[in-house]
Amino acid sequence: MKPVTPFLTFALLTLTTLLQAEAQEQAPQGGIKIAIFDVDATPPVGSIMTYDPVKRLDELTLRCRGIVILSAGKPIVLCAVDWIGIANEGHDAFRDKLAAAAGTTRERVAVHTLHQHDAPTCDFTAERLVRDLDRKDFGRFEGTFAREVIQRACKSIEGALASAQPVTHYGWGVARVEEVASNRRILGPDGKVRAVRYTATADPALRAEPEGVIDPEVTLLSFWNEARPVAVLSYYACHPQSYYRTGVPSSDFPGIARFIRGQAVPEALHVHFNGAGGNIGAGKYNDGSKENRMTLALRLARGLKAAFDTTKTYPLAATDVSWERVAVKLPVAPHLSEEELIKGLNREAARGSAARPEQLAWVVRSKAGNAIDLTCLRVGQSRILHMPGELFVEYQLAAKAMRPDLHVAMAAYGDYGPAYIGTTVAYSEGGYETSPTASNVAPEVEPILMNAMKTLLGTKP
Repeated sequence: MKPVTPFLTFALLTLTTLLQAEAQEQAPQGGIKIAIFDVDATPPVGSIMTYDPVKRLDELTLRCRGIVILSAGKPIVLCAVDWIGIANEGHDAFRDKLAAAAGTTRERVAVHTLHQHDAPTCDFTAERLVRDLDRKDFGRFEGTFAREVIQRACKSIEGALASAQPVTHYGWGVARVEEVASNRRILGPDGKVRAVRYTATADPALRAEPEGVIDPEVTLLSFWNEARPVAVLSYYACHPQSYYRTGVPSSDFPGIARFIRGQAVPEALHVHFNGAGGNIGAGKYNDGSKENRMTLALRLARGLKAAFDTTKTYPLAATDVSWERVAVKLPVAPHLSEEELIKGLNREAARGSAARPEQLAWVVRSKAGNAIDLTCLRVGQSRILHMPGELFVEYQLAAKAMRPDLHVAMAAYGDYGPAYIGTTVAYSEGGYETSPTASNVAPEVEPILMNAMKTLLGTKP
């Protein structure tokens, strides 16, 4: 055996010192800490939301809020925004800027929307393409306000890090939400979609149809400093509309339910995430009457309260928290042609949340080889999956079935570029959600996402 040289000894000591310094820098003193941030994301009067210009503002504002988890690794950022969607380069910008503010990397940042319809859209790729084509009437893609909100959130995060709160336990609670969610796709005897039960359904015959396939549970992941809650994260799969097209920005019934719970437990920040609610809405229990907004909000709030009241807490150490990522490239819908989209964009005004600029942005991004990050937060025995688009509820139910030994929840509406994401069979059944005007991905998307979820949850693909 060769003797250890002084240089090698010095190198080993230096490496050991660097590794120890890195570990000390990454692990906050006292174990895990949580920094909370919360900023106004309400567009000003005169700006353009996804469907309409803003005519006036309401009492409840739209929020961009979340937490930064300071643990053994680099910080983890979870953010929920009361907008209809954040897509493509817009989603990248949110993650990049929040990562820089928190001292972490884009891969460890999850940004999701709740998908309220009286709210803005953010897609910097669509903005750039519209500008390059010299269109003048696509104002809702103008991203000045979105960039302002990003800066607000970054400033809030930077300030929150200095006052991050220690957490000693995490909590997990689950409860049923009664008479809110129902499946939108009503199948006929031939196995095809014969009707779509939208979020507001005036037809009493469609409202009388069974709930269909849903996930009736609301799930809470909470962080505690001994007996005091610091942050409560909730997950529930349902389109969040009671009514819209009012010209008034609204967080709708999930925002009201979140506000109610925040008033009941004011010591904690309440952050709500929409689950895989692409084919789920409140249509069975909502005819569009204005009073139903509060009815639905109170029903969701009751479920949130029940989940909180039955929460079980568990001791939490830095080693109990980790973050996994799988990058996937999703297949572009075969009907999407870059050339045809450009022609159509030059002929038509942008309407709705899957207009030609957004479809073109998705095609351009996909052709450039961009992948979408799917991530999973591990907190003790709980797992939170972060997924893109308007995902069908079958993905959420499948994820829970993959690991019945764990506590599993899902946040969808991450990168909104894919728009609706159905199951393979759903594309052959018809209906709005898998139509060419709604979904930007091909039926082959299902095995890609299912295998990625298996990997993230620690099962064999």
